[in-house]
Amino acid sequence: MKENNALKEIAKLFLKLGFTAFGGPAAHTAMMREEIVVKRNWLTEQQFLDIMGATNLIPGPNSTELAIHLGKEKGGWKGLLVAGSCFILPSVFITGIFAWLYKLYGQLPQVEPFVYGIKPAIIAIILAAIYPLGKQSLKSTELGIIGVLVLALSFFVFNEILLMFGAGFLFTFYTSVKQKKTLSSLLPFPFLQVPVTSIIAATNLNLFWSFLKIGATLYGSGYVLFAFLDTELVSRGLLTRQQLIDAIAVGQFTPGPVTSSVTFIGYQINGIVGAMISTFAVFLPSFVFVALLNPFLKLMRNSKLFSSFLDAVNIASVALILSVCLVMAKETITGWRTIVIAVTSIMLTFGYRKINTVFIVLGGSLLGYLLTLI
Repeated sequence: MKENNALKEIAKLFLKLGFTAFGGPAAHTAMMREEIVVKRNWLTEQQFLDIMGATNLIPGPNSTELAIHLGKEKGGWKGLLVAGSCFILPSVFITGIFAWLYKLYGQLPQVEPFVYGIKPAIIAIILAAIYPLGKQSLKSTELGIIGVLVLALSFFVFNEILLMFGAGFLFTFYTSVKQKKTLSSLLPFPFLQVPVTSIIAATNLNLFWSFLKIGATLYGSGYVLFAFLDTELVSRGLLTRQQLIDAIAVGQFTPGPVTSSVTFIGYQINGIVGAMISTFAVFLPSFVFVALLNPFLKLMRNSKLFSSFLDAVNIASVALILSVCLVMAKETITGWRTIVIAVTSIMLTFGYRKINTVFIVLGGSLLGYLLTLI
């Protein structure tokens, strides 16, 4: 009975997030922290940080893997499946509708006026989340220096995984030298990026293997995924560049993981079967990776040197989220309307901590629409 109640809570929460989590991985992380740590007290700030940091070390869509991890912590292996599925399915469903309409009419519906105000509001949500996460992860002056270093390098080095592993190894080396220990057993789990082979033909089997390889090896943001698809699909004539651009647009203005754009792409290539196969294949590795990694989290935290590695990864993760936020602000806040939305949202998120982030997103969207009428 207790297990069933926990699974229902998980399903309810992650379905809500799946329908309302706009703005990409950084925003999704902020919303999950708000729901899991602040409102429900399912995890402590430190536990959430450790899961967030570990999630960033493995390939695949980060926010989806974070949802899967959180489901596992709350509801065991069933919770892992329920949280991941409920977070993914709303986005896939909405994207599937857009894919069908696009195939039918050859263009996307005009939603720009409502999307206009979402990103400035999302920036406020991210800032409100990383402030306490930053305080929790800032355990020493040395970690603060690493955080600043990662933030600075993030504007020049676009490989996020390199920055996080680099931060982890650097601080672990520093800790080991400080404690006068050897480095013979310091290497963490070797999640290495391997090259993804080319998509050869638009058959269902090739779609499955191609997107499975993407999900299993792709690090970084959704934009990395789109760059790969441009090379492998557009250049081979399986997808037009306009279709890819429209897939990117769908990924941006629909809630949930941006990786659900593959549903749109799969539908354009091979109809509903192609959409289902592509979606299943790209998300499958996330469930497998989290299932393999989750049992080691406590072992890592209980080991002094692994704990140092995790602490550095945590502060690096916070720095990278801040970097995303700054880039998003530069691209988004371009006029007085977006300034009004951003300032209003920041005042609400910091002034009224208990306000639901969903209302911030919806309020930003509505305010953006109203301001475009002026």
